Amino acid sequence: MKLRALIWAALVALAPLSAGAFAPELPAGATMTARETQAARNVGVPVAPFAGGKVQTIRTEGRVTSEAWRISTDSLTTLQILLPLRAQLEESGFEILMECETEACGGFDFRYSIDLLPEPEMHVDLGDFRYLSARRERDGNEAEFVTLMVSRSANNAFIQVTHVGPPEISPGPALASSKSPDGATWNGPTRPEAGQSLAGLLQTAGWALLEDVKFATGSAKLEKGNLASLAELAAWLKANPDKTVALVGHTDAEGSLKGNMELSKRRAKAVMERLVQDYGVPRKQLEAAGVGYLAPRASNLTAEGRSQNRRVEVILTSTR
Repeated sequence: MKLRALIWAALVALAPLSAGAFAPELPAGATMTARETQAARNVGVPVAPFAGGKVQTIRTEGRVTSEAWRISTDSLTTLQILLPLRAQLEESGFEILMECETEACGGFDFRYSIDLLPEPEMHVDLGDFRYLSARRERDGNEAEFVTLMVSRSANNAFIQVTHVGPPEISPGPALASSKSPDGATWNGPTRPEAGQSLAGLLQTAGWALLEDVKFATGSAKLEKGNLASLAELAAWLKANPDKTVALVGHTDAEGSLKGNMELSKRRAKAVMERLVQDYGVPRKQLEAAGVGYLAPRASNLTAEGRSQNRRVEVILTSTR
């Protein structure tokens, strides 16, 4: 297990909403490779993938601040990197305007139609990147925009955070967390109100726990028979064919990070295959990822807490 991989645990911590500009919290050990600030100017914020020879944008005016960050990791996927950052944006009051990955964004054409910091400070693999843009309304009818580009090389992940807003709220740099990565407590998105249906949670909170999907320690085996949460999720997906979701597997803290990363993804894949094979959900609406023990919802110091941490969550990935 590489010690540097442990820094990723801090990424699940949410940045609180404040009066200033949004500044994400990045993993302890993340390294800023470039920072550029431009005076207030008119810019286009992407709101749709490349199509018809161009990228559709919203025109806005403001100071533009861009930062590139590098994280040493050889195993985390671009989805695993993006999800906690998106959660921070939503928790801070941002509306997601668009989110896409590689081919769905428009691949080469999209990459070279948007403004990014140069190589090698900001590296983009044309076969593996994800992009997101978001907006937050502020007092006085002003708006603040944030875009994220996430990609990776063989041994590093790269993140560009671009902020566009009024000059008086120009952000300080993103923060490298100093929090312990021991995974003892849950620091994920605010818990939704109890009593909501799974479909309701997806539509209001953008994510939900598959409550009846349980796993034994070290196992990715699903119990046989009907699972109410999967039946409800399948019905909602089939009724909303334009929606896509990510199934995200989690583990308790027993064992190595590498082993738990693999196990968590197997759990997510087991749920995905059950949805496809038994419930008839189109595979194109699903993707599977795992984050190991890096996002606990309870303490790993008790058997009850470890049981709660062995789970799969569903996250809405379509934003329209």
